[in-house]
Amino acid sequence: MAAIAPGDAVALAEALVRIDSRNPRLCPGAPGEGDAARALAAVLASWGFAVDVRDALPGRPNVVARIGAAGGSGSSGGGARSLMLNGHLDVVGVDGMTHAPFAAERRGSRLYGRGSADMKAGVAAMCAAAWRAARHGLPGAVIVAAVIDEEDESAGTRALVEWGVRADAAIVTEPTRLAINPAHRGFAWITVQVTGRAAHGSRYDLGIDAIRHAGLLLAELDALDASVLPSRTHPLLGHASLHASLIEGGTGISTYPDRCVVRLERRTVPGETTQAVVAEVEAACARVRTRRPTFAASVRLDFAQGPSDVSPGAPIVQALERALGDAGETVRVEGMSAWTDAALLNGAGIPAICFGPGDITLAHAAEEWVDTGEIARATSVLERLVRAWCGGGR
Repeated sequence: MAAIAPGDAVALAEALVRIDSRNPRLCPGAPGEGDAARALAAVLASWGFAVDVRDALPGRPNVVARIGAAGGSGSSGGGARSLMLNGHLDVVGVDGMTHAPFAAERRGSRLYGRGSADMKAGVAAMCAAAWRAARHGLPGAVIVAAVIDEEDESAGTRALVEWGVRADAAIVTEPTRLAINPAHRGFAWITVQVTGRAAHGSRYDLGIDAIRHAGLLLAELDALDASVLPSRTHPLLGHASLHASLIEGGTGISTYPDRCVVRLERRTVPGETTQAVVAEVEAACARVRTRRPTFAASVRLDFAQGPSDVSPGAPIVQALERALGDAGETVRVEGMSAWTDAALLNGAGIPAICFGPGDITLAHAAEEWVDTGEIARATSVLERLVRAWCGGGR
């Protein structure tokens, strides 16, 4: 790894894809990001970065590397601006893949492997772009953050924020097909436990059917999704949505079920809050209860991540548009379909947008690949952005 030529994004992407960095929270027994982090740190150190490797979770390190102006977190001062380039090293599982997950096989211009699109190509592009830009001298600092655990609870970027790592703006190099993605939805995972009363199937006078009661709630939530949520829109993201992901209940064919558990995912648009989403489900339960007094349910929020939204007129968006134009690329501004760590950075006061090589539809897929030509093009655009943003240009 350390022998990779400085600024060679494609070679770095290929080397990273060869390293199994499956998230152990998603894949019990998986190795995690440690080998990838240490290998990347060695490369960046050999390229002249100041590198810090620090655990965000036990045995699972972030890599934070700096190049450009001396100094650390925060704005560079003196009128120069700092930029964070952020990407995650963890990947999801490999069950069902149609090619070797970590062989980094090349077929023409395609590089195949788990994490090739999501998002080791983006990590490689941002590292190479920062090195290339720094050759010209940068008054502002570039912070390269390669983090853990984005595929689960984003412990890596959460740790960055807790450590006080800051910049004037950030690019999260998720796969966007070289489109600018300044916004994405958030989500909330909610569990509803409907309680009934167990009884023999012949004893309708005693039994309370928790599964049928859950059905009444699902009908209420279906009406919410069909009639209310379509009005909550964002110009790049469409509207808010809800779906029932999992359901379980019952003990036998001749027994009234005493419980039914429904797990919901609610996708949120900017402007919606987690508290309001939970209250929405609780209100749906209350409406069912007015019609069916025996209905009883508890609502629990399991996990939530907020949406992300940066104005298309924000300085970092405008700067990236100019960089794309200067590189001869078409400027496209779109909404990101998936959740990303950009939301956490925005929450910490760092305007963060997504831009990188690869197609998000290939993320987590049975066949995952990235076009090496797109890696090179992304690197060229990011180099121009870094030079302009951190070099005192437009």
